[in-house]
Formats: sequence, C-alpha cells, structure tokens
Amino acid sequence: MIGRDTSWRILLWALALLWAASAPVTVQAKDAVALELVLAVDTSASVDNAEFRLQMGGIANGFRHPDVIAAIKAQGALGIAVTLVQWSAGDQQVQSVGWHRLYDRGSALAFANAVDRAPRMFAVNTTAIGSALRFSAALFWSSPYAGERRSIDVSGDGNSNAGLIAAKERDRVVAAGITINGLAILNGHIKLDRYYRINVIGGPGSFVLVAEDFSDFARAMREKLMREISPAIALRSVPARIMLASRHHPR
Repeated sequence: MIGRDTSWRILLWALALLWAASAPVTVQAKDAVALELVLAVDTSASVDNAEFRLQMGGIANGFRHPDVIAAIKAQGALGIAVTLVQWSAGDQQVQSVGWHRLYDRGSALAFANAVDRAPRMFAVNTTAIGSALRFSAALFWSSPYAGERRSIDVSGDGNSNAGLIAAKERDRVVAAGITINGLAILNGHIKLDRYYRINVIGGPGSFVLVAEDFSDFARAMREKLMREISPAIALRSVPARIMLASRHHPR
C-alpha cells in the first residue's frame, strides 16, 4: 500500500511533468534585418599602417556618407546589421567591431565611429582569404540577427597565399546561401580583380569593384556599400564603373 505522503509526492511529480510538457519552449529569437553584412578587411604585411588607416577611414566615411545613410533608411524598420573582421594569416582573424544594427543616421555614425577606433590586430606576411571566408561565414550563425540577405565583403590587395584554399571555401560559403563580394585594391597588381572574380566572389548578384590604390579605397567602398545595401539603386548607378574597370584590367 502506498502511504499518504508518498501518494502526495507522486501527485506533485505528475503535475510538474504535465506543466513542463505544456509550457512553451523558450527559444532565443533572432531579430530580422534586411541585410547581414560582414566587412572582412585585409591587414597582412602588404598593408602598411598608413594604408590600414585609409581602409578604416574609408569604411567609416562610407557609413557617414548621406547616400549610404539614405540607402540604410530605405530598408525600413528592419534596417541592416554590420560587423567588421580583420584578417591576415591562416590562423589570424578577429571580429574587431561587433554586430551593429543600423537603421538611421545616428546608428550609422555610431558604427562609423567604432570602426575609426578599431586598432590594428595583425601585420604578418601571409594572406589567407579562404580562412577569412570560413571565419566570416561562422559569424552569421552566432549573430543575434536574421538577415533576409547575407553577404561577406572581402577587401584586399593580393592573392591568397596561405591557409584554406580560397575557391573551395568560396564554394562552401555560397552553398550556405551567403553572397561574397570583393573589393580588389590593385596597388600595381593589375590582375587582382580577375583573381577575385575566379577565386573569391560568388552567389546571386555577386560582384567585384576595383580601387586603383589605397587612396581610392574610400570611393570604391562607398560604391560597394551602396550596391550591397540597395541592389536596385546600385544597378542604375554602379555598372558603368565596373565596365570601366574591366576595360582597363582585362579578364
């Protein structure tokens, strides 16, 4: 015979199980955004400190530009989410500015200021684009946002010469539904845009823009941001520049 105390404990245990089974499961929901964008910036030894600051300044000023701010506002209440990665050798990648949600001028300027303050993290000899792609893609899984579109923006001044094979990682990233765009800083390397087309970029609407040198980076980055944030706007304004780059730097 089951004692009265034991019966009471069994009843409480059964009620607890029933409550647990009927209680809603709490899942950490991600905030929806129109675009999740990883800006992956080359900081290998081929980039000196002055050139590094030109890259950081170019990105920061891009997000301060009225046209880019207008493009962000045009995404509506969702806005966009952006983060900054510095990369170099095969084992050297860091998220140097965390995810920011941008939806108006104030939020865009806050991200720009964070980029301006970002210290340089690496300065070694090798350039590992494939490893940078794998690291950047992983940030989408840990991101607090869920983008209707997801893009990685790779900028650099040289071919990959270390780490994971760029083209193979590109294919894996694209298969996961992520678009990769490129900004090739020629700096005398006149066929770098061709290398990016063959080995780095991929996914629907992917493209590569050219900066003639680091002093041209800000202009190219601004155009690139416009094209990534508002593809419909960019299709009316950017292709002429791409065609011009292709004529000067044949495939």
